[in-house]
Amino acid sequence: MLRMMVMRKNPGTAMAVGLLLLMSYAPRLLAQAKPAPPPPSLKVGDVAPDFKLQYFDGTDLKDVSLDQYRGKKNVVLAFYVFAFTGG
Repeated sequence: MLRMMVMRKNPGTAMAVGLLLLMSYAPRLLAQAKPAPPPPSLKVGDVAPDFKLQYFDGTDLKDVSLDQYRGKKNVVLAFYVFAFTGG
């Protein structure tokens, strides 16, 4: 009831109260965030780290990892920045 009265009389006051509540919780939210791990530094000739991704075989999505091919076949990784973007 009090909140409705504040909003009817002065919407700016309700906005200020909301902002104060948000600012009081911001430090807790920021403290929970973990920093991202640094990207791996690879050089030409280094062994690629293992990773997992999904691919579409025409009917279904399937998981594949680089470790499945290690020591069995050569793998070429190619990245097409604008592939399938329409632009």
